[in-house]
Amino acid sequence: MKISMEEIEHIAVLARLSLSGEEKEVFGLQLSSILDYIEKLNELDTSDTEPTSHVLLLNNIVRDDIPRDSLPREEALKNAPAHTDKFYRVPKIIE
Repeated sequence: MKISMEEIEHIAVLARLSLSGEEKEVFGLQLSSILDYIEKLNELDTSDTEPTSHVLLLNNIVRDDIPRDSLPREEALKNAPAHTDKFYRVPKIIE
């Protein structure tokens, strides 16, 4: 499928690209070859194929989300290099 120069320029505008004349030629050929390949793929009979998001069947293995007590504050703060009664102390990074 041959792409016209106007289409290439339109795509460049949409992508906010500034292309030279040589780049337009190169990208035009590349886009044309990509579209030719897609047309070739569209010729395949996929009527018996179910749509999938992955080639292989994937299942997430996750544990059950069971609510439980959180870590006590003293336990969470005991290894902190600097802390107050309730919070971690960190160096100031914003002036």
